[in-house]
Amino acid sequence: QVQLVESGGGLVQAGGSLRLSCASSMRTFSGYAMAWLRQAPGQSQQFVAGISPSGGRTYYADSVKGRFTISRDNAKNTVYLQMNSLKPEDTAVYFCAAGAGAVLGRADGYLYLGQGTQVTVSS
Repeated sequence: QVQLVESGGGLVQAGGSLRLSCASSMRTFSGYAMAWLRQAPGQSQQFVAGISPSGGRTYYADSVKGRFTISRDNAKNTVYLQMNSLKPEDTAVYFCAAGAGAVLGRADGYLYLGQGTQVTVSS
């Protein structure tokens, strides 16, 4: 059974930084595009960032461009999200996902989805 396990969430003040990690049990991790999605209370799931299987191409939602960076280490079966200059509106549960939606900038189109990690940004 494929698992995606997120970690690194927490409480941070506005302007601060967090680094999320997502460890995967997928044997063919390097063959999947990966994404970070988020869902705030009362809102639908949103695309945050995506990365191609090789890591050569990245994609970002306009709301996080210039502040967030997605990366991956295929040797460690792990994808990361470095979040800088955090804002209160970034508060959400952040999910790791595997699938074609990652290179399409979509919140759907994923084969696997993690359980999520809470990120709270205080003003």
